[in-house]
Amino acid sequence: MASALVGRLYRLSALRTGGTSPSTPANVPGRTVAASRTATSTSSGAILPKPKKTPFGLFRIAVVVVSFLYVGAQISKSFAALLEEHDIFVPEDDDDDD
Repeated sequence: MASALVGRLYRLSALRTGGTSPSTPANVPGRTVAASRTATSTSSGAILPKPKKTPFGLFRIAVVVVSFLYVGAQISKSFAALLEEHDIFVPEDDDDDD
């Protein structure tokens, strides 16, 4: 009974000082808590504003993907030329004129 009373007093003091109770997921070692917005209204009933939207999102993604594909193709092309120049990997020309 004394431990229940001490636990209740601890929780009340944590609420007054702004601390969190020891049973929250953020206090468990090895566990992280990510902030997410799941509410659409406040406790008074007001509707929250729309989240901020990034303009040209799909266009930006396309520019990044295309540019990195081009850079990757250029790197692989120059590396293939380097391998062929040093005769490390040269495809054989087999003539199948039997």
